[in-house]
Amino acid sequence: MADKADEILTTMFDVYQAALRDLHGRCDRSLQQARDMILSAQGSVIVCGMGKSGLVGRKISATLSSTGTPSVFLHPAEAMHGDLGIVRKGDVMILISYSGETEEIVRLLPALRRLEVKIIAIVGQVNSSLGKAASICLDAAVDKEACPLNLAPTTSTLTTLVLGDALAILLMRERGFQSVDFAATHPGGKLGKKLLNTVGDVMRTHELPFASADMPMTDVILKMTEGRLGLALIGAPDKLQGIITDGDLRRMLVEGGSLSDTKAGQVMNPAPQTIPSDMPLGAAEELMTEARIQCLVVTDEAGAVAGVIQIF
Repeated sequence: MADKADEILTTMFDVYQAALRDLHGRCDRSLQQARDMILSAQGSVIVCGMGKSGLVGRKISATLSSTGTPSVFLHPAEAMHGDLGIVRKGDVMILISYSGETEEIVRLLPALRRLEVKIIAIVGQVNSSLGKAASICLDAAVDKEACPLNLAPTTSTLTTLVLGDALAILLMRERGFQSVDFAATHPGGKLGKKLLNTVGDVMRTHELPFASADMPMTDVILKMTEGRLGLALIGAPDKLQGIITDGDLRRMLVEGGSLSDTKAGQVMNPAPQTIPSDMPLGAAEELMTEARIQCLVVTDEAGAVAGVIQIF
């Protein structure tokens, strides 16, 4: 059974690779034309497809929107019952139908002509009704589906998806879309937080584990445990004398120090590295990664402790 599975998967990937190589040599010019059409358009990009083509179309629309090209997905059946109202003159429609004859798509063509909407078609049959009606036709044709029955949309959905991604990438380059722009459309993601937030936005400011320099290390350990930061701040918020980290504690024990007889001032690092609260979060994380530390003390302009930032 394992040998049979390996054979099926090998055949599938061979089919995919052949389809993508063929696609690359066939669609360069039409992709550039589609890019130029969208760049010169005054409106949005509306993606429309039915069934599996619709699912791929939703992904294409989402990718365009998140990379600098405003886009929405329009369900073709709902379009015929009022949702066509989102379409305006100056918009570009990307219509997806492998056969080029999908009824719900073809029924939209007269209305789109009346609205004077520019059409980019992604089809497997360039001489189909949709292919002929489109201003630009992206040929997603495949020799065979990867499905063993050559029926389920597999290779054809792959080529459709690749064409959509290629178009988005071309548009990104022409628009000069940068990582900071990507972060602006993904404020909830990790990249967005790193590029848009500062240390002050995420640092911990409450219940910081302060301890005095003459506190026994047994009590300092309790402070560190309660603080859950892996460190203790020695001194006061307006006068930081040093810090003790888990690493400092381990070194003291390895050197034979006594927890009950040793004071915090004897173990602390009197010159800890600190950062300002307005430092970009990404820069702080890079600094901490390079230094192999999980926490940094954040100070204000007067040198007082403003908080602690921690990464995992």
